[in-house]
Amino acid sequence: MDPIYVIGHRNPDTDAICSAIGYAAFLRLVREDEVIAACCGEINARTSWVLKLAGLEPPKLLLDVRPTAAIVCRREVMTAAPNETFLSVYRKMMEHSFRSIPVVNAEHRLLGMPTIQEMAQLFLPSDATHSAANREVRTSIHNMNTALGGDLIGDTSDVDSVGDLVLVVAASSVETSRDRARQFPPRQVVLVTGDRPEIHALAMELGVRCLVVTGGFMPWESLLQQAKDKGVSVISAPQDTASASQLIRFSRPIAEALIHDFHSFSSRTPLREIIHVVQNAHQPLFPVIDEESGRLEGVFSKSDLVEVPRTRLVLVDHNEFSQAVAGADEAEIVEVIDHHRLSGNLRTKEPVRFINEPVGSTSTIVGIMYRMRGLTPDKSTAICLCAGLISDTLNLTSPTSTKTDREILEWLAKVAEIDAAEFVKDFFAAGSLLREATPARAIEGDRKVFEENGWRISISQIEEMGLEEFWKKQADLHAALVSLCAAHSLHFACLMVTDITSHYSVLLIAGDKRVASAIDYHERSPQVYEMPGVVSRKKQLFPYLSNLVSKLTPP
Repeated sequence: MDPIYVIGHRNPDTDAICSAIGYAAFLRLVREDEVIAACCGEINARTSWVLKLAGLEPPKLLLDVRPTAAIVCRREVMTAAPNETFLSVYRKMMEHSFRSIPVVNAEHRLLGMPTIQEMAQLFLPSDATHSAANREVRTSIHNMNTALGGDLIGDTSDVDSVGDLVLVVAASSVETSRDRARQFPPRQVVLVTGDRPEIHALAMELGVRCLVVTGGFMPWESLLQQAKDKGVSVISAPQDTASASQLIRFSRPIAEALIHDFHSFSSRTPLREIIHVVQNAHQPLFPVIDEESGRLEGVFSKSDLVEVPRTRLVLVDHNEFSQAVAGADEAEIVEVIDHHRLSGNLRTKEPVRFINEPVGSTSTIVGIMYRMRGLTPDKSTAICLCAGLISDTLNLTSPTSTKTDREILEWLAKVAEIDAAEFVKDFFAAGSLLREATPARAIEGDRKVFEENGWRISISQIEEMGLEEFWKKQADLHAALVSLCAAHSLHFACLMVTDITSHYSVLLIAGDKRVASAIDYHERSPQVYEMPGVVSRKKQLFPYLSNLVSKLTPP
């Protein structure tokens, strides 16, 4: 089966990344499935420091899990080369009950998708009254010999060149056959006959391009020498004249008759778009092209869209589709592990395991699950879980912290073999987002969107050791919030910058002035409010803003 991905929310913080790593490791111990930790956003400097300390690679970046053409296509595909004969391609299709087959070049790039119906048109000229049309065949001497399974003798030079040839069956008298053959340029004529030396001699006389002798017969040795001298290729074919003539028609290279009017999809085309296109299409098989290399990746038919494989996800540190990886609403949600309020439109088609605990971090819940199973995480995983817990609880000083958080952190710190106090100091000193990132990137570092009473609100939080960098970039950060509102159709956006050394925050706002006028914290400067003692977005800031907008008229 495809792997299960354990993944946090967009704009992941340390808890989202570390709980995904920890829970993926837990599931690998208790399930037989392949389980992979993933993320759907850039990893911040502090989380990168943790991963380096733990000796772990970053989780797999997974930005979109919507079913795509690459997911539904069959990758083991039988193909045809452009120089293969119609007969060879037709036999492949009949042998495997294919109604269509991809024709690809040496670089595996798609040239066409011939169908049985299209191939039939090769032998049913649109102008059936035109006698020459039934004789014309575009092929090479080599392809003719391959289709006939004969012996190629006489002049064997330039037998691979594809050209327009005319098929003349010499079943009449020599004179009649001569008159018939002279209607066409001799170097285009393929003269087909049986064991008739006089016709063989006529072929040498006229200097035709090729003489096909049916019934397995061979021209006289003297005529074969003339053939070499006059540039006449000779094929001794085992079939009778009628069968040989038909097979020659089948010998044309498939590339010479490809129709390029067909539907194809890039590997990243969403399933929703595919269904819209193919539902009324008469095409039996649809090719999928790798978006980067341009090579054929696979094919699918309409029946492959009946039961589309869905990506299996375990959501950690959130329980809303609005915060989940793109396409999560089309994925198979296996489990949800979270410590936030229940909200949003998360719905599943099947029952799922849903664990929501009122603790300070999702990493705490993961630690609980290890202990409930009598399991101990490895040192690297324990380091990550410590970091997630410390980050989300501000080292157990946040109002979201619980006795359980403290107990789990003490246990994990022993497993991780770390000095908790030194670890906390180094973790929060690992990087200043305000100093190292652009204002727009800093706001996106840990941002969540909520909808309350018709209001669409964005809340970002940055934890710093001091507020010096904030005051330096206050104007630029406000401009970034204004742009954020416009880009995402937000009614209100704010940034809470928390000084973890003093448990003090400032709130920078942008958006609807009705919200700003309702805020009753002290306004230190325009659009900036002092919030002493407020350090938790989940338990302090969001409930405050939720209560505030609930009293306002919906926008």
